[in-house]
Amino acid sequence: MPERVLVVDDEQSMREFLEIMLTQDGYEVSLASDGKEALKAFRKEEPHLVITDVKMPGMNGLDLIRKIRSSSTFAPIIAITAYASADDAIRAVREGAYDYISKPFQVEDLRIIVRNALEACRLRKENTDLKKIIEDKHGFGEIIGKSARMVEIFNLITRVAPSTAGVLIVGESGTGKELVAKAIHQGSPRADKPFVTINCSAIPESLLESELFGHVKGSFTGAVANKPGLVESAHNGTVFLDEIGEIPLAVQAKLLRFLQEKEYRRVGGNQDRRVDVRVIAATNKNLEKEMEQGLFREDLYYRLNVIRIQIPPLREREKDIPLLLDQFLKKFSRDQGKKIDKVSSLAMRVLCNYSYPGNVRELKNIVERCVTLEQSERLTAETLPSRLVRKSGTDGHLPAVEIPPEGMDLNQALEDVERSLISKAMEITGENRARTARLLGISSRSLRYRRVKLGMEADGDSD
Repeated sequence: MPERVLVVDDEQSMREFLEIMLTQDGYEVSLASDGKEALKAFRKEEPHLVITDVKMPGMNGLDLIRKIRSSSTFAPIIAITAYASADDAIRAVREGAYDYISKPFQVEDLRIIVRNALEACRLRKENTDLKKIIEDKHGFGEIIGKSARMVEIFNLITRVAPSTAGVLIVGESGTGKELVAKAIHQGSPRADKPFVTINCSAIPESLLESELFGHVKGSFTGAVANKPGLVESAHNGTVFLDEIGEIPLAVQAKLLRFLQEKEYRRVGGNQDRRVDVRVIAATNKNLEKEMEQGLFREDLYYRLNVIRIQIPPLREREKDIPLLLDQFLKKFSRDQGKKIDKVSSLAMRVLCNYSYPGNVRELKNIVERCVTLEQSERLTAETLPSRLVRKSGTDGHLPAVEIPPEGMDLNQALEDVERSLISKAMEITGENRARTARLLGISSRSLRYRRVKLGMEADGDSD
C-alpha cells in the first residue's frame, strides 16, 4: 500500500503542483484548501504525512498543526512558509511540525524532507510498538522490571531489534537470555519468520556441526538420508545460539565463515548453500578469558559481539522481585485453578532478601512450588522451601528449647538463638549485611552491634 500524503494549501496551483510531484513519487495524495477541510480529511483518511501552508484564511496552518498534534502521535507535518519568514518557521516547529520549507523551494529539497519525515515516522512507530510489547507482561514472557538496569536493557532492545546487527547476550544461568533474544526477534522485521534456538551445550560435539548445517547421505555412520540443518530451517528468521562458549574450535571456524559469507556446506557435501538469518548468541561464560586460553576464536568473538547486552543477576534487581513474584503467582494460580493473589509480609521479606543463585528461573520454581502446596488464598512463609525459611529460623516460631532439670542460663540460651537467627539470615542473603538487617527487621548498625556482642565479628571489622 502506498503511503498517504495530505496536501493543504489555499492556492489551487500549489495543490496541483504538489499532487503531481508526490503522485509521480508513488504516494497516494489527497487535497484540502483550508484548515477545517484538512482536519476533516485527516480524521477520515489518517494520512502518513501532512504538508500544509502556514498562511491560510480561516484556520491557518499553525492552528492545524496544533490540532493534529493533539490527536496524532506519528503523522509528521511539513510546514510551507513564505520566503525568509523565520518567525513562521520557528512557530510551526514549536507547534509540532517535523520540518519546514520556504517558498520558492527546489523540488528535490522537498522530496528529501518528505522521505526523511516518513522514515522518522516509521522508526518512531516501530519503537513505540516495541515499547508497548515490552510493557505487556505477556509480550515477552517473564521479561519485566522497573529497576534502572532493566529499563536500560528494554531501551537497548528497542534500538537493536529493527536492525540486522549481531547481538551477544551475556548473563548468569537463569537470568532470561533466551527471553531477551525472543524480544529482539519479536521487535524485528523478521517477527513472523522462524525463531530457532540451538543449545550448543546440549548437543554432542560430534553432532553439533551436523545439527547446525545439516549433512548429506552417507557422510557418517547413521546418515541414511540428506538432512537440512537448523540454520536452514530458520531462513529469513533468527537463529539463537545459546551457550555459544561451548562450541568446539573446529565448528567455530565454520560458524565464522557462515557469519561472514552467509554461506555454509552440509557435512560431507561439496555444494555451498546460502541462507538469510540473523544470529543472536548468548553465554554465561567469560569469553574474554576463553580467548586468552585459546578456547574461543577472537575473530568469531568480535563478529558476534557487535551489540552486547549484559543481563544483571536477580540479586542486583531487588526492585524487580515483587513484579516477577506477582507475575508468577498469577500464572501458576491460574494454571492450577487457585485464587492465590497475595503474599504474606514475612514471605515477601524472605523472598526479597534471598540471593537467588539460580536467578529468575529459581524464583519461578519457588513460586510454582508454593502455589502447589499453599492451601490458603495467600502465599505464606510455611510453603517456602526449607533453605529459605525453616533453616533460617524466620518462620515466626522460636526453635524448640528443652529446659533441663538442673536449670539453664537464660541469657546464654537467648544469645544462642540470636546467633542462630543471624547466621541463617546471613546465609539466606548471601552474606549481604544490608539485606540481612532488613530481613531481621533491624538496622545495619544494630546488626553490627549484635554480631560484635555475640563474637561473630571483630569490633574493627567494617560493613
